[in-house]
Amino acid sequence: MSEAYLIEAAGEAAGVVIRERGGFRFFASGPQFAALEQQLFRRSADAERAARALLAANDNAVRRRGFPHPSQSWR
Repeated sequence: MSEAYLIEAAGEAAGVVIRERGGFRFFASGPQFAALEQQLFRRSADAERAARALLAANDNAVRRRGFPHPSQSWR
């Protein structure tokens, strides 16, 4: 019987992890989490932490380029 868990970051589905020998394999739900695709994490919580960190890093990169945050409108 396999174990699968949904991983969320900032209220959105980042992907799922499936338990396998040695940990949990990550499968991304979209391109913003593709950097984590197929990575093996020791615990499901480690995958969630990585997804949140990736989302935060992407968010910071967008702000540095001068684009508004997705929650803000263009002015």
